[in-house]
Amino acid sequence: MFILGCTSQTENKEEVTSTTSAKGMQSVQVFTADNIDGDITTKTIESVFESSGLTIDANRNLNLMFTKTFNNTHHKVYNLALFKNTDLNLKLLKKYPNFGAMVPLTMSIWSDGSTMNIATLSLEGMARAGEILSDDEDLLAYFTMIDKALQSAMPEGTYKNLNGARKFSKKSFSTKFDVAVVLDGGSTLNTYKEDFQEELEEELDNLGFLIPNYMNLREEVFDEVKYEAYDFYDTYSICKLDLIYSISKLHPEVGAYAPCSFYMYKKKDEDTMHMGFLSVENWITTLGIEDEQSIKELRDAQAIIESILTQMTE
Repeated sequence: MFILGCTSQTENKEEVTSTTSAKGMQSVQVFTADNIDGDITTKTIESVFESSGLTIDANRNLNLMFTKTFNNTHHKVYNLALFKNTDLNLKLLKKYPNFGAMVPLTMSIWSDGSTMNIATLSLEGMARAGEILSDDEDLLAYFTMIDKALQSAMPEGTYKNLNGARKFSKKSFSTKFDVAVVLDGGSTLNTYKEDFQEELEEELDNLGFLIPNYMNLREEVFDEVKYEAYDFYDTYSICKLDLIYSISKLHPEVGAYAPCSFYMYKKKDEDTMHMGFLSVENWITTLGIEDEQSIKELRDAQAIIESILTQMTE
């Protein structure tokens, strides 16, 4: 590796000032609708999101994977989906580079009995996690787009009263690594990045993590609009099937955070690579997770990823 001078930190950063009070708010929201006739499906939801300006990068039927791996499922329907709006991602990344922790955004779609449910981050949850003002015009536009898509996908739906079980925290719970980039000999920045990513992917795979999505934002977004602030900006969607299986039994809304988006970028005017993702403390704190085994499994997964990055950057 061609790396020197790594520092890492898990932040419990206080939320920047918002125009609204966090009291009584929730970071995760659940939109629910009666679906006794079965007209609402994961496919109809995907179609409406697409027509509402939100590109669906993946819409995975986790029940198929649960059945194959664990010979069991917890819900009648359970999907995890990745979605984004490229224009708003670009606007937000220009102002807030660490917004990559939410590129793409995620949601869980599940059915129990005669209802269909969709869990996403609330406006306040997005602002807190991204360390963004909740009245930022582009963040508001993003949330409004999501809200309209939910309302269109399930016209008779309502936001579920979670009875205080799902909390809003003032802390961002972000994990970040900063690495000084030093190239050896004839190495180029491109080979440096490729070598780092190859090792990262191999380590994650060896430890049972899945990577359902990868985005090269410079190639996919920045170059097209001639935005040249970054040498590279990539994101990975990372998940661990056994962890999602375990947590989703009691907390199907976990898909508002999963798969986890891991970003890595280097600005042209810096010699540092920045990496980060939203800590599992988001899951524990804002989903009201109290089961000690689940908490242990989440923190163990967090520790594994941190260990991989620490070892790679020493």
